[in-house]
Amino acid sequence: MSGKILIVEDEVKISRLLEIELESEGYQVTKADNGLDALEAYRSQDVDLILLDVMLPGMSGIELLRRIRAHDTYTAVLLLTAKSSVEDKVSGLDLGANDYITKPFQIEELLARIRAALRLQGAQHSAEQSDGEWLTAADLKLNEGTREVIRDERRMDLTPREFDLLVYLLKNKRQVLNREQILAAVWGYDYYGDTNVVDVYIRYVRKKIDQDGKPELIHTVRGVGYVLKDTP
Repeated sequence: MSGKILIVEDEVKISRLLEIELESEGYQVTKADNGLDALEAYRSQDVDLILLDVMLPGMSGIELLRRIRAHDTYTAVLLLTAKSSVEDKVSGLDLGANDYITKPFQIEELLARIRAALRLQGAQHSAEQSDGEWLTAADLKLNEGTREVIRDERRMDLTPREFDLLVYLLKNKRQVLNREQILAAVWGYDYYGDTNVVDVYIRYVRKKIDQDGKPELIHTVRGVGYVLKDTP
C-alpha cells in the first residue's frame, strides 16, 4: 500500500505508534503535534490523507479541517475523536471529514478505514480525469468529473461522503438497496462501523437535495433500505 499520510496528534505515544504501524504498511508518514504546524505541513507538501486529532494545541482539529475544506475537497481527512465528543463528530462531518474513529481504537479498524478512504479518493481522481457524464433523476443531475450537483438549476455543495452516496444511489436508480450494500459501496468492504451511519447520511443528502418543497427522490423501503427514483 502506498500513499502519503499526515498524522496530526499531540499525544507522543499515540503519534509514534501510528507512525510505526503506517510505515510498516508502506505509507509515507509526516507528523505534526499542533494545529499550526499541521497547517504548514499540509501546505508545504502533497498529502493523500490526514489523520486529525480534534483536540490540539494552537489550533483545534475542527478549525484546521475548516481551513482545509475551504479550498480542498479532495484530500481525505479521518478524525480521531474522544468517545463522548458527539458534537465534534457532527461538526467534523458537516465540514467535510471523510470519516471518524473513536479513541481508543483497534489499529486494524483504523487501517481499514484508511484503505477505504484512499480507494474512494482514487475513484474520485479517475472520474475527474474525464469530462464526466451527467447522472440524472427527475430535475436532479450530478457530474462525477466536475463534482457538480444541480437540482432545478440550483447548485448544491455536498461533502465528499455525501457526494459518493448520491453517486451510488443515482447509478442504481430504481433499485432497492439495503444498508449493507450501501456501506460496502460507499464506505468500503472492510468498513467496521455501525450501519446506522447510512441513515445519518441519507438524512444529510435529503436535506440538501429536497429543499424548497421539491418532491422527495430518495425513498425509504421499510425493513429493507432505500431507493432513489424519479416518481413517488
